[in-house]
Amino acid sequence: MKEKEKEFLNRIEKHKGILYKASKMYMDNPDDQQDLFQEIVCQLWKSYDTFRNESQFSTWMYRVAVNTAIVFLRKEKRKADKYEIASEDIKDDEGDGHIKENQLDHFYKAVQKLEKIDKAIIFYQLEGFSHREIGENLGISEGNARVKLNRAKEKLKEIIKNQGYGL
Repeated sequence: MKEKEKEFLNRIEKHKGILYKASKMYMDNPDDQQDLFQEIVCQLWKSYDTFRNESQFSTWMYRVAVNTAIVFLRKEKRKADKYEIASEDIKDDEGDGHIKENQLDHFYKAVQKLEKIDKAIIFYQLEGFSHREIGENLGISEGNARVKLNRAKEKLKEIIKNQGYGL
């Protein structure tokens, strides 16, 4: 295996959590999540030569992941009724691990209902990016990033409440 390929695979392995989060935020079906994950890796490899080490690899990876997810969504042309959560989708498990998993699943389904820019902002926030970094990645000011993040959080809370999952 070539040195470039080894380096790429090591970087992907180190930051694969980013790819899983992006896939879960933009797709609700596990098969679609896997397809998106693979598409992101493919796009990362195709554009790997353009990475110039001017920023951290993970920052560049976020940008590629979000852009790929948005393009992937357009291609899929998802129907709005696909996002409705049926009551049987929410399990009533007693185990702590199952409860947390259920909460996370519910959260990701709610995130999927956000606009593309709001999804990206929530994604960056979950990864610990500062308002300045979010703004830089999205091409907006730090103040605008702060406002958009607060609005996205409010929309997310409203979606979760409307889905019957109390806060």
